[in-house]
Amino acid sequence: MKFVISSTELLSHLSSVSKVISSKHTIPILDNFLFSLEGQELIIRATDLETTMITRIELDNVEGEGVLALEARRLTNMLKEFPEQPLTFEADMESLQVDILTENGKFSIMGQSGEDYPELPVLQEENSHSLKLSSELLSTGITKTIFATADDELRPVMNGIFMDIEESNITFVASDSHKLVRYRRSDVNTGINTKFILPKKPANLLKGLLPSDDTEVDMQIDANNAFFTINGWQLICRLVEGEYPSYGSVIPEESPYKVVIDRVQLNNTIKRVAVFSNQASNLVKLKLTSNEMTVSAQDIDFSISAYEVLNCQYDGDEMEIGFKSVFLTEILSNISSTDVVIELSDPSRAGILLPLQKENEAEDELMLLMPMMV
Repeated sequence: MKFVISSTELLSHLSSVSKVISSKHTIPILDNFLFSLEGQELIIRATDLETTMITRIELDNVEGEGVLALEARRLTNMLKEFPEQPLTFEADMESLQVDILTENGKFSIMGQSGEDYPELPVLQEENSHSLKLSSELLSTGITKTIFATADDELRPVMNGIFMDIEESNITFVASDSHKLVRYRRSDVNTGINTKFILPKKPANLLKGLLPSDDTEVDMQIDANNAFFTINGWQLICRLVEGEYPSYGSVIPEESPYKVVIDRVQLNNTIKRVAVFSNQASNLVKLKLTSNEMTVSAQDIDFSISAYEVLNCQYDGDEMEIGFKSVFLTEILSNISSTDVVIELSDPSRAGILLPLQKENEAEDELMLLMPMMV
């Protein structure tokens, strides 16, 4: 087996694929890439058994075919030190030795048999769904929600993004029990009805692959796995098993008090004031009076406190509500609108944050945050 490839092109593909590889495993073969040469195409694969990423590179100069596993870390570390140049890979399929010929030298490494590498999951076609989505929609849905996913070993269903696909809309939901994000798009025509939970790791990997344009992503989903194909890349992941909680029940039906305020100004104020909050609770208080919001925090143990007064649009009753500052700034940072609408009912019920201006008329974005005792 022999092929010639650009050093920078190979490094680019390997750097993306290597993000799948986990350091927390006990199977040595998972530390390797699987190289498959088929005709003029080099197929590179990496997996952690839960998630698999595959990339394909068209080559001009090839001889023979074969499948070989090569150590991922050593190969990528070596490639990082090369300037752009053609590299010639010569593999002896009997001894499994691979010689990498450069402009000035030769590097020899030992491969492993490709037969030892885990097999690819197969789509169970009898209970599967297929659809095409725009890359922009999928990327936006993941970006808007992934920060709200949990890290809860006891409730694994909370550790991913819930995707509810209907014929004319798609809803992305994530929650860690303190905050909840629901992002819905109605500019789709999927023709199917299905729902699944996409784990956090493959969601992050998928976000890194997706261009922010209308490139089509082919999606196939069965009871156990999701298959995403885009621009010569394929991501296959095992879905989270279990039923996602009924998130709609925690969203207040009516919130009579509405505040409109500059999002960036509020976010920066909270970050400054939160420095003076109790380190254990991170509590900041929002006190609302007519067209004014007072953001305050204090730490009684150290006799420190801070407050700032901001202008806003508000004509409801005077009220005070407390939030964990870290969660509040996270939410504000993930809303892209210039101004934000905060909907409140009373200090013990969840606050809802909405963008005042929409980037896309077909999107419906809602972020919810549970309050803290003041």
